[in-house]
Amino acid sequence: MPNISEVLSSLPAAGSVGDGGHVPPDDEPDDFDNGCDLCGGHGWISPNVPVGHADFGTIAPCQCQESRLEDEQRNRLLTYSNLGHLTRFRFENLDPDGLSDSEISKSQFRKAYDVARVYANDPRGWLTFTGPNGAGKTHLAAAIANHCVDSSRIVFFSHAPDLLDHLRSSFGPASEVSYSDLFDQVRTTPLLVLDGLGSQSATPWAEEKLRQIINHRFNAELPTIVTTAVPLNALDPYIATRLTTRGLGRVVELGLTQSERLEELGRIPENMLNTMTFERFNTNVSGLTSEQRKSVEAAYHAARNFAERPDGWLVLTGRRTGVGKTHLAIAVAERQLQAGRQVTYYFMSRLIFDLQTLVGTDPARYADLFDRVTNAPFLIIDNLRTSLRFRDTENGRSVPERWLGGTPWAEDQLYHIITHRHSHRLTTIITSPENFSEQPGPFGSLLQDPTISQIIDIDANDYRTQRP
Repeated sequence: MPNISEVLSSLPAAGSVGDGGHVPPDDEPDDFDNGCDLCGGHGWISPNVPVGHADFGTIAPCQCQESRLEDEQRNRLLTYSNLGHLTRFRFENLDPDGLSDSEISKSQFRKAYDVARVYANDPRGWLTFTGPNGAGKTHLAAAIANHCVDSSRIVFFSHAPDLLDHLRSSFGPASEVSYSDLFDQVRTTPLLVLDGLGSQSATPWAEEKLRQIINHRFNAELPTIVTTAVPLNALDPYIATRLTTRGLGRVVELGLTQSERLEELGRIPENMLNTMTFERFNTNVSGLTSEQRKSVEAAYHAARNFAERPDGWLVLTGRRTGVGKTHLAIAVAERQLQAGRQVTYYFMSRLIFDLQTLVGTDPARYADLFDRVTNAPFLIIDNLRTSLRFRDTENGRSVPERWLGGTPWAEDQLYHIITHRHSHRLTTIITSPENFSEQPGPFGSLLQDPTISQIIDIDANDYRTQRP
């Protein structure tokens, strides 16, 4: 990897003869001949001006030579930039709306795109892109870097973990680049793009090196672009304060804000809303006994009535999968959304997973999500399993067994949500493979409360494998 001095010294520059005249570089081959009619294949011309003119007696690159030199200059800058395969990330192939279907995300990306275009034309100060992985941060940063290369500006791009790996390896005697050269190159490059800050190993050595780089560039006010998927308040405070210094740093957020991300966590996927409607629910499938058909029709009518007058709880049970429990729950939700009401949907194992993830990594978001689920005006908990479930033996007996994944912590979270919603009579739909009439305990008692809950058990074969 060339250092800055090598790049600068190798960039095509005109030499002077006399008063500001130009001479071809010493390394121009004697037999250079590209068939140009203007310069006769020499690559240089002397302006045809009268004696006394300021350009009389000077020589300058021919148009054919200028094009070749520009290509060479860009290739040297690209080699130095370390962009590699990211040279394909350009503003020309970047959708200003981004890749998300969310209107909120599109609006945020448009603003980030506009900021990036302005910065690319005049890179000053520090620019930080934050947001979840896949939001487009790296594409924007690389597009700026490529634009700068096209404008003959020197830029160095590096993924933070890779940079630290290179610095570590440069200590070795077999390294082609010395540690001091590489470290100084990153600290002093005219424009640095540091991608993926916060994803590096958090060792004391790594933190020290990053602090030294950031501090030097901060004090020198060298243009710097940073991308990070880590919330700024979770970064090293020493670095975070420099990224957000008023007058020097600007932070642009991509993806969804915290409250909007919580909205996304409880949102029903569009494909489910499109396919799981009342119109697509078929009660006339083959292979059902008369009793099974009655249970399917009873569930269908109960769901239709609940969609018209949502009040209390609707609990849809059925030991077999694919009997239509989730389909009917989503069909009710689709009617509520059409009426402009808010619906929060969660597959139970996913809810527990998200709560467990956030409680250890982001307590504030955990509290927000827990409160959101507990107090949602209309909540669907899909595939509810309590700490005990029942399996059928060959002789028809129901035998209790632990729900794999059930933990005292998960039970406590779920019980708090259920009891709160029961006490406040918050509209709720629950689907479950469990028959709560057979199951003693607090969950079964709450779900069977006739003052708030209607339980419909669907005793049928797998609905998805049947044909009309």
